[in-house]
Amino acid sequence: MQIDKLRGKTLDQLFEAILSLKDLEECYLFFDDLATVNEIQSLAQRLEVARMLREGYTYHKIETETGASTATISRVKRCLNYGNDGYQMTLDRVHNND
Repeated sequence: MQIDKLRGKTLDQLFEAILSLKDLEECYLFFDDLATVNEIQSLAQRLEVARMLREGYTYHKIETETGASTATISRVKRCLNYGNDGYQMTLDRVHNND
């Protein structure tokens, strides 16, 4: 995993903080303090790109609807195909909670 290079006390603290959030409102409060609007938008965009790729949307349609670059779409697709299944896991869980 790429993130293994960052593994340690400070990253554990970040992930523990995220896991401690109880609802959407707490997420909004925490992420508003933690990251810039652009950083949050980028993360949300990548998750939406992953959802759309799983559902078979074309690059053109994804680019048009999300504003994501083809480079971002390609990176997300590479993670879907060869990554750690993080997108798959979370999208499955979110979909199952609908």
